[in-house]
Amino acid sequence: MRRILAGLSLAFFLAACGSAPTSSSDLATAVPYQTPTPSLTPSPLPVLTEILFPTPTTFTYTVVLGDTLSGIAQHFGVTLEALQAANPDVQPTALSVGAKLVIPTGKAVVGEPSQTPASLPVLQARCWPDGTGGAWCFALLENDYAETLEDLSAQFTLLDSNGKTIADQTAYGLLDILPSGAGLPLAAHFPAPVATDLRLRVQLLTSIRLLPGDARYLPVAVENVLVQVDASGRTAQLSGQVALTGSGAATTLWVLATAYDSAGNVVGVRRWDSPTPLSAGTPGQFDFQVSSLGPAIQRVEFLAEARP
Repeated sequence: MRRILAGLSLAFFLAACGSAPTSSSDLATAVPYQTPTPSLTPSPLPVLTEILFPTPTTFTYTVVLGDTLSGIAQHFGVTLEALQAANPDVQPTALSVGAKLVIPTGKAVVGEPSQTPASLPVLQARCWPDGTGGAWCFALLENDYAETLEDLSAQFTLLDSNGKTIADQTAYGLLDILPSGAGLPLAAHFPAPVATDLRLRVQLLTSIRLLPGDARYLPVAVENVLVQVDASGRTAQLSGQVALTGSGAATTLWVLATAYDSAGNVVGVRRWDSPTPLSAGTPGQFDFQVSSLGPAIQRVEFLAEARP
């Protein structure tokens, strides 16, 4: 489901300050994934002031290397004709990296099915300074449906005191799916300079309810986890097992760790990618670190995803 994911690296990962074992993997960023060591007295940027749910309005998408107009249309569930109509000055065969496209999320084309995101709670949204004048921003989404959700994304917008947009970008989950009853953080990095008086607005863009038994995903569980937080409280060493709970074999296996502070705020996220396939009946071992961009780590929650 991440047809554009590879080109959207800057929106995806955070908070890995320590050296990673060779078996772990983070989504690449435009700068090294090891973010600067947080200050000893971290302070959050202003907390969320607005959460917008799906509406029949448009939003913008920034073109990255490798994008095609048809791929962008397919990813956001709109027709190519509708996307071209919303961007009449764009040449389909000559997309420019950095160009902003209008995505007509609420404009249905006659005779064509439209896809409406499944509305779900945004439990929190907060930005933490990255130590270089920029900031990492998180939005925590919760799946309160009985079905698994797929392809979660949201628009993150930084606003000044007058409500003027300073910067925006699309944020995605580090997993393709979110099981029922679970929470998943979306993350976006805003490079320097980021003023400390900016407000964060979050608008849900995409979320798809899956039919039960979707064959693209295998049931998987995280077991026997051990979380060891260092003396500073800022880095946690994580280990445990991940196992398929049904039949078959997984060629893609991810474990996502989300670190929270004592107030329940997301302060760090990291994804481990298994270097080897996983077969039913043979648990895989993981061992990696997650670090905080904010206060000390109080707890770490895990999610896993497996695909044939």
